[in-house]
Amino acid sequence: MRIVIRYFFRTLRLILTPFVLLNEQIGGGKPVQRSAQEQQKVDEACRDLALYQFKTCPFCVKVRKEIKRMNLNIELRDTQHNTEHRAEILAGGGAVKVPCLRIAKADGSHQWLYESNDINAWLKQRFEPA
Repeated sequence: MRIVIRYFFRTLRLILTPFVLLNEQIGGGKPVQRSAQEQQKVDEACRDLALYQFKTCPFCVKVRKEIKRMNLNIELRDTQHNTEHRAEILAGGGAVKVPCLRIAKADGSHQWLYESNDINAWLKQRFEPA
């Protein structure tokens, strides 16, 4: 019975993956508009950020859509297929759980922020224009 359930969910994932990725491409809200100087400041601040994610994870898609909507240039790190990134998130954050936003601090330390809603709230608080 276990094997039937396992294959059922694998098949379901294979069927739904293209729809999840298509939703990411066509979905989303109105993009944030900034002046060139403001965008340059935002891009500079985004150099201290990295999103650890899986390509087809619905929660990762939710965060990537928000990143796209807010015009943020955040490095995306694939922890599903890249063993180096997987080891980084395990060593730094303590768990291979995605999405996870790594925030580099001025003192050289890192904050690891998990949960898509928490990440999106932090991004809005930090980068949403007034």
